Amino acid sequence: MAYRNGVFVVDTREGRIVQVIDSVGKRVFVRAPGGGAEWEVPFSALRLATREERDEAGLWPTGTWSRSRCPECPVLERAWREAAAGGDKMREATVLVALRGHERVVHMLLGVRA
Repeated sequence: MAYRNGVFVVDTREGRIVQVIDSVGKRVFVRAPGGGAEWEVPFSALRLATREERDEAGLWPTGTWSRSRCPECPVLERAWREAAAGGDKMREATVLVALRGHERVVHMLLGVRA
């Protein structure tokens, strides 16, 4: 099993939520949610963050956003998937940053439910 880029996981060594940036074999590169320095974590030291853990950390709080009615979300997600499928890591990372920034600003900070 591998974690996809952008997913939130828990570094069980420290008990903190981190975001997957890249993975190669059993090497996983992560960073703090929202950015910052990246570091390597052994695959065996990670597990998926639960919804409750993400909510507690202020990531994607329940009821504050909905992708289903936002016209920008599907466009950004489609661009991210296409970049990932094309193997262009730089484009994939750029689009992922745009997608996460959109979610943070429009759906979390502004509280837009559309």
